[in-house]
Amino acid sequence: MAEWIDLIDPSPDELRAQLPKEVQETALALLLAPAQHTDEPRPTLQGHGDYIFGVFLVAVVVPKEDRVFYQQIDVVLTHDVLLSVSKTPPGEKPYDPRPARESCRPDDNAGMMLYRLVDDIAERYLDLVDDLDGEIDELEDGVETAPPAETRNRLGGIRHDLLHIRRTLAPTRDAVRRVVDNAVEVETGQEVFPHEVEVAFNSVYDKLLRAFDGLELSRDLIASVRDYLQAKIANDQKEVTKKLTVIASMLLVPTFIVGLYGQNFCHHFPELGWQWGYAWSWGLIIVTTLAQVFFFKRKGWI
Repeated sequence: MAEWIDLIDPSPDELRAQLPKEVQETALALLLAPAQHTDEPRPTLQGHGDYIFGVFLVAVVVPKEDRVFYQQIDVVLTHDVLLSVSKTPPGEKPYDPRPARESCRPDDNAGMMLYRLVDDIAERYLDLVDDLDGEIDELEDGVETAPPAETRNRLGGIRHDLLHIRRTLAPTRDAVRRVVDNAVEVETGQEVFPHEVEVAFNSVYDKLLRAFDGLELSRDLIASVRDYLQAKIANDQKEVTKKLTVIASMLLVPTFIVGLYGQNFCHHFPELGWQWGYAWSWGLIIVTTLAQVFFFKRKGWI
């Protein structure tokens, strides 16, 4: 019967106490490597003589804070033991393997237990893509009301997060593919991944492919929101230009009238010697201005 040992940020002594004797020293150095808590190190699953060592990363979205952080899980797998080590990101929560452990059956071997773990990671990536799509939809809904600079900065942040998640998801998919292709082996002669485990890992591979395709769709959605934002900015600039043109036009006619009667040819303007000449000039300015206001309102420019 296989055993699953789960540790969270263990000390070297705790690791030595739990590691199988035959893999203790070599595996210990790998497990003690500091976590980067970004999209590094790259997820992997490789044979190391008597055991298989793996690194997996889970990207976690924090919608309220508009950020993504990474949970790291290192695994050491032998024929009858699965050791998983969760490394806590600074100020964050570590990966919780309880859903995967609770899905294990009493007759599961160590390889099948690893499948349960990786399957849970794949499910979380599918949920992650849904969360990102929700953020993109929310961003698109707010394009009309939010300040363009704020929307542009958020678009850049989501795009940056998508690129980092893609760099994490792709090697995770490749590591699972190596199990499906029976390319991960140990030298003990004992089969760690029997046929039924390889078949099970195939479903994980399909989930990771779906998550990867979902990320590509999210990138397309980001591009469409960016194009929408640029079109809105261009349209807003046209509206501002149109209003400035209307203001300039409304001031142009009164300026012309004032300039006309302000010329130094006083004796040649009959209105200047007329009792109602001053009122006439004001009336002409008001009438022409109101006529322009009426015209531009009919056009919908103001």
